[in-house]
Amino acid sequence: MSNENNTVVVGLSGGVDSSVAALLLKQQGYKVVGLFMKNWEDDDSDEYCSSRQDLVDVMSVADKIGIDVEVVNFAKEYKERVFAEFLKEYQAGRTPNPDVLCNSEIKFRAFLDHALKMGAAKIATGHYAGVREVASPSGVGVEYQLLKAEDGTKDQSYFLHRLNQAQLAKTIFPLAELYKRDVRKIALDAGLHVAAKKDSTGICFIGERPFKDFLMRYLPPQKGEIRELDSGRVLGEHDGMTYHTIGQRKGLLIGGVKGGKGADSGEHDAWFVAKKDVAANVLYVVQGHDHPALLSDTLVAADLSWVSGRAPHTHWVYCAKTRYRQEDAACEVEQVDGERCEIRFAAPQWAVTPGQSVVLYESRVCLGGGVIQ
Repeated sequence: MSNENNTVVVGLSGGVDSSVAALLLKQQGYKVVGLFMKNWEDDDSDEYCSSRQDLVDVMSVADKIGIDVEVVNFAKEYKERVFAEFLKEYQAGRTPNPDVLCNSEIKFRAFLDHALKMGAAKIATGHYAGVREVASPSGVGVEYQLLKAEDGTKDQSYFLHRLNQAQLAKTIFPLAELYKRDVRKIALDAGLHVAAKKDSTGICFIGERPFKDFLMRYLPPQKGEIRELDSGRVLGEHDGMTYHTIGQRKGLLIGGVKGGKGADSGEHDAWFVAKKDVAANVLYVVQGHDHPALLSDTLVAADLSWVSGRAPHTHWVYCAKTRYRQEDAACEVEQVDGERCEIRFAAPQWAVTPGQSVVLYESRVCLGGGVIQ
């Protein structure tokens, strides 16, 4: 190891996962440098944004471990590459996943480029995922596979599915084989004060604030009708198509309206968003969680990204997720070309949402995916 560059730059967020990732690499003999990324600065008040406290925690952990830390501002890159796309997608009536874009554009592109300029051999993060090096199918060189984490309840490969071979070749995921409880124990045993720190939730630039309130600052309200999909009757009014997503139940303010199909028909069932007619500015809802309009056995995805650089086989059995917390669902790729693919599921999927990512797996290997159309 002494004869080669063994410098690893670790993205430190101030949380327990990235802190333990840095600690483990230091214990393994790497020269570790921490890097704290500031990705948002429009209104980073302490009320909603934890970045100031996070930086304090990063410095405390770095001092305890014995590593240097650099602070870098990627707010400009984040606004141009992630936030602008986020707003554009919502304006078009879709529901994007900015964490996917943040990983591919900021954490594994802007951060990676910066780390390499610092002289690093590799970067590392506290993500729950793995990288495996295998022989290339061509017989020449190696290929890098993105793997699910050992801790299935924390696996984050869904958010990393747009990473490519060049990015994975330079990445270490120290937590790949660890369970969250083990990570917290390692931190506790090492005397890291973040051992019991609560995990961050939600989108980084929104923090803990109400999501709708945040969106309204950038995409003003545009009222329209809420209609029942089956009958077409008007049930109420929405503030804007932007603020609603497929499968949404809360916040529709039509809970008291009955379905009018008889006492035994489930007329008191909750209402769910089933369709968005952006051109007409009409939100269509249905009654009951298992209404057929909320179920899909096929989907079309575009903006495809495959980890290996090769598209998956058609008419081959895979598993897929159409949202992060979803269980793996058996499926096959019916058709795929450079721009689009069509996926058919063995069983209908609930609330498949345009703008979200569909991610394909073959056992523990994440193959990549695309944006649901």
